[in-house]
Amino acid sequence: MRIIHTSDWHLGQNFYSKSRAAEHAAFLDWLLASAQEHEVDAIIVAGDIFDTGSPPSYARELYNHFVVQLQQTGCRLVVLAGNHDSVATLNESRDILAFLKTTVVANAGHAPFVLPLRDGSPGAIFCPVPFLRPRELVTSQAGHSSGEKQQLLLTAISDYYQQQYQQACDLRGDRPLPIIASGHLTTVGASKSDAVREIYIGTLDAFPASRFPPVDYIGAGPYPPGADRRRLRAYTLQRLANLPEL
Repeated sequence: MRIIHTSDWHLGQNFYSKSRAAEHAAFLDWLLASAQEHEVDAIIVAGDIFDTGSPPSYARELYNHFVVQLQQTGCRLVVLAGNHDSVATLNESRDILAFLKTTVVANAGHAPFVLPLRDGSPGAIFCPVPFLRPRELVTSQAGHSSGEKQQLLLTAISDYYQQQYQQACDLRGDRPLPIIASGHLTTVGASKSDAVREIYIGTLDAFPASRFPPVDYIGAGPYPPGADRRRLRAYTLQRLANLPEL
């Protein structure tokens, strides 16, 4: 199966008061051409499609236009919310985009599903984990120290991934299909950058990569596990993954 794993498009972003619309349009043109050239089965966007919860109209237009063009290539698209994204903004077009081979996952609670190949046959089992907001996973209680809150959130995120993995294994059954999981979080070994908003502010600095379940591939954003910050300073416009034959 051929997959492009990307994240952090930040459509609608300005750089020192300068619009990045031209850059983003060029990136999406390149991504579309890459999907066509390599006959990609699916593109996974692991969070932060938009730069803000209320993106400008041109950013929404870029997003919608890309979905329409990609659908014509036979490639599927999976869009997962990041910490910059608004759940309501992504969900407002979710049902319509589903008819264009696009799955939008804006919040927790979406079950694993089969990610098909271009010909419609099963290609992989996908665990669609977006940015997990603490309020979706844990209930804050008075009297908890910062360390206790951190541990509660760490355990809740780990449990959520384990539940997704178990459901994926059940869905896979005896079929020889790889299991892929997504995520939008900072991991231990991936240092925070001034260019990226702290994801779990004041609660959880990073999620240990060792706490991920034994899936075949983790499509994470903004940083993949073990990433080197120096190599990722310009990671907003993602590189093409090596199209692994899963």
